[in-house]
Amino acid sequence: MSDECVSICLATFNRASLLPRAIDSVFQQTFTDWELVIVDDGSSDDSPRVLAAYAERDPRRIRILRQPNRGLVAARNAAIAHARGRFVTFLDSDDEYLPSHLELRVRFMREHPDVELIHGGVQIVGGPDTVPDLHDPRRLIPIRECAVGGTFFFRAEALARLGGFRKPDFGCDHELLTRAEQMLVIERVDFPTYVYHRDTSDSMCTHVERMNTDPRAGADGHSEA
Repeated sequence: MSDECVSICLATFNRASLLPRAIDSVFQQTFTDWELVIVDDGSSDDSPRVLAAYAERDPRRIRILRQPNRGLVAARNAAIAHARGRFVTFLDSDDEYLPSHLELRVRFMREHPDVELIHGGVQIVGGPDTVPDLHDPRRLIPIRECAVGGTFFFRAEALARLGGFRKPDFGCDHELLTRAEQMLVIERVDFPTYVYHRDTSDSMCTHVERMNTDPRAGADGHSEA
């Protein structure tokens, strides 16, 4: 592990069919000094078997942690607690990286040593480019204007000062970024290399949209943005 190693934190719950797309996109990175810390948040599907196969494939760079179902914030924070890299970033299990994702962000941080957090750079596929507004879920806003946690790329010591994510799960990205804006040097970047999939039926945004059209619909377990 070099002094530029990137810790990728991936929290997942019952996403066995989607995990290969996310994890394979990490293996396809042009920047190869990474570790992938995956927290299985109590999955009851085939996720443990899928994850075990990847850990066996690359035991040096992939670590799997398993915990009882506690939700997105707890799972992400558990991954952060085990991250060992100089930089810490995130990947939702229904999304993926384009091959240059890590390389572009490491280069930016190398060239801007005062910057402690960068975020932004999203490509939306498979659905609408809007999500429910955190403050008024009946209103839709462009994803590119939102805080997308998967694009957060921290210097590890800066994230440690913030203390990680806070509940509730929906809106935790916005809450963390709001605190970061008060404490850290931040830049927004526009490398559209984080692929945000909007066609996942159990995503958190889909649950919120469903609740607005049918109040009887509910979310359970761990869902991601």
